[in-house]
Amino acid sequence: MDDRLPTHLWVMAHIRAADAQGVSIMVVRKGDPSRGTVILKLNRLDRTFSVLVQVNDGDRLFWSRGTGPDPVPEADADAYIARQTRYDPDVWVLEVEDRQGRHWFEGSIR
Repeated sequence: MDDRLPTHLWVMAHIRAADAQGVSIMVVRKGDPSRGTVILKLNRLDRTFSVLVQVNDGDRLFWSRGTGPDPVPEADADAYIARQTRYDPDVWVLEVEDRQGRHWFEGSIR
């Protein structure tokens, strides 16, 4: 049996935890409330962005660098996200505003 928390609850819990630390996470696009994949658009507040894509490897969650290892302009981040949402209409897109580029979700970045 799959005992994962539904995506919408998991996302909202992380938004509240980040908010308590003064970090803004906005839902840009709602996906499937139960099992939608999450894409994080990390806004470093210096006009650079990174995109992380949620990957579940069996029992483990990790994040793949969708736009590569270095921050990119917002247009590049948005173009990547647009391609992914065309491919998977159930995906969630969240924008995290954090000068340090932290993603605020469990799982390592690979």
